[in-house]
Amino acid sequence: MDITDPKDLVRRGYDAVSLRYDEAYGAETKYQSLLGDLCQRIPAGGTVLDLGCGSGVPVARTLAAAGYRVIGIDISEVQIRRARERVPQAEFIHADATAVSFGAASFDAIVSFFALIHIPLSEQPPLLRKIAGWLRPGGCFVATTGHGEWTGTEENWLGGGAPMWWSHADAATNREWIEQAGLTVEREEFVPEGDGGHALFWARRP
Repeated sequence: MDITDPKDLVRRGYDAVSLRYDEAYGAETKYQSLLGDLCQRIPAGGTVLDLGCGSGVPVARTLAAAGYRVIGIDISEVQIRRARERVPQAEFIHADATAVSFGAASFDAIVSFFALIHIPLSEQPPLLRKIAGWLRPGGCFVATTGHGEWTGTEENWLGGGAPMWWSHADAATNREWIEQAGLTVEREEFVPEGDGGHALFWARRP
């Protein structure tokens, strides 16, 4: 693979900073209220897809502990290996999220935190349409997206010795893409980070 391929930059970047990322962003404690809210929306014993699952903590671990069947997808082999070790009760697949396929109406919920922002803009709307199809009627989609439009790299991300690449549409565009995919946006929030932040969308398949 061409090393200038942005997806390869993302894969190699997360391979390099897997441990640092968890430490930097507080993997053990982040998303607590969000996950609590999500668990109230998923039927008991439901099936959840985590796109960009990282090392499996806290999302897959929390959802699996709550009794849900969890499938995690991540482009980083290191992240998937750690996820399998940390959350053995969930299923993890090493793959590009845009390349996987599932049957229609396979999931009660699909979550994607800080992963869509690493996918080329042209590939995000088709992925959102697939996500809508994978959800059961009434199913929930929760995702962080870009808040402001920006595409670029950071050469030594988190001091891990590898570059990282992002591609953000602005919040209004992300909302439009989610709705065009066939989902109903129920809530939109701003998630601050440093001098900027991200958009958090709660959507549902009608």
